[in-house]
This record gives sequence, C-alpha cells and structure tokens, in this order.
Amino acid sequence: MVKKTRSKSSLPIILVTNDDGIAAPGIRALVESVVGLGKVVVVAPDKPQSGMGHAITIGHPLRLQKVNQFGDIEAYSCSGTPVDCVKLAVDKILHRKPDLCISGINHGANHSINVIYSGTMSAALEAAIESIPSIGFSLLDYSIEADFSASQRYARMIVEKVLKGKQHDKHLCLNVNFPAVTEKLIKGVKICRQAYAKYEEEFDERKDPHGKKYYWLTGEFLNFDKGKDTDVWALKNNYVSVVPVQFDLTHYELKKKLETNWKF
Repeated sequence: MVKKTRSKSSLPIILVTNDDGIAAPGIRALVESVVGLGKVVVVAPDKPQSGMGHAITIGHPLRLQKVNQFGDIEAYSCSGTPVDCVKLAVDKILHRKPDLCISGINHGANHSINVIYSGTMSAALEAAIESIPSIGFSLLDYSIEADFSASQRYARMIVEKVLKGKQHDKHLCLNVNFPAVTEKLIKGVKICRQAYAKYEEEFDERKDPHGKKYYWLTGEFLNFDKGKDTDVWALKNNYVSVVPVQFDLTHYELKKKLETNWKF
C-alpha cells in the first residue's frame, strides 16, 4: 500500500503575531515552537507596540512589508498595532480566517490586570472576536536575552491541544503565562482564573534639558487576591498558567441585580 501524505492545502493555517515587534526574540521562539504543526504565516508590528491594548489605526495609512525574517516562513512587518496585524492578515494576506492565531511570546508578564493593557492579548482577542481560536503567550522575563526554551515546549503542547480540539467555543481565547524558570523547575500546567491584582501607579516628575516638566509612569505591582486558583499564584509557584478569557465585558450578576432593583 502507498502511504498517503497530508497535502499542504489540508494543513491548518497558523497566524503568528506579537506586540514586541517582528524582530523580538520572543516571536522567533514562538514560530520555532510550532513549525510542523501547520502552515505558519507571520504578521507582526515593525516596531514595539507594548501597552497598546486593543488600539487600531484609523488616522494614518497602514503599510505591509514582506520580510525574510524566518527563513522559508512567509512573514510581513506591519506599520500598525497588533490588532491591525490580525485584521490585515485575514483581509489582505490570507484572504481567509486562519485555523489558529497565536500571539507572543511576550517579553514580560500578562497575568491579572495586564490582559487589559496588553497588545499581545488584544491581538489574540481580536482573532477570537472573528471566531478564530487564539492563544496569547507571555514569559515573566523582560530581558531581550530571556531563555524561551521551556516556554517553547509548553507552547507547542498547548497549540497541539487547541488544534486537535473539536468541541471548543468558537470564540476560544487563552491567556498563557510561563514562569521565568528552567524547564526542570516547572511543575506543570494550571487552568486558572485571572487574579485581582493591579499596579499602584504614580508619575515620576522630571525636567528635560530645557527645564520643562515631563512625566514617567512608574508603579508597584500588588496582588490583592489570596486564592490558589489564580494565574498569579500559579506563576509564583512555578506552574504555567492558562486563563480562558473573553471579550464580552458584561457584568452578568450586576445586570440581574439592576434588573431587579432599578425601577423606572
């Protein structure tokens, strides 16, 4: 018998993006981690876009540039935000929805409240809005020389599970964070909820050489959540955290209370 091989056309299309920019080591690590799982196409910002949240570009033209950043893998740099990258990839490059969108690997944490500000996670959520299963990956190491080897192994395992899943919600979006430890120290994977934690912020006031004031945002991260089922707890205890997230911001419990108590 002749063994049938899977045609390239039947391979799942995996869109890869990020918010640290197409030249960041994290996106290269993510691309390498999923090679062989499908047809990989990269569309990422041409410069760092951290903290952009779900911003889109509406007042300026967007530009796409094909780049030879990842060898044989089709890749483009985009002048816009991470969300712009997803929108343009679907409409102008793929001309269809990919089977999976993965974002990262971000240099730095995207646990707890960070998901609100994160360009990494906003790209993933944009895909989920369009019914494209998506995953955002982040490593708790801001260094440009961060070691992504353990993250790559777990990222591949999680991507494989999503690609094989048949009963997923059509808006599936996962926020995955990796502790900054060696693979030997990682205890496993925890499915978590988002911790109630945030930054206590202040603006450091400084003066430029001309004596004019400017401000630099600083702050201290505080965890107010003592639960052992949160992403912050999991990461502190050397687990990979996986938080299912959604773009529906409706507070359903409060909605019920208002319907009962508010009379007009």
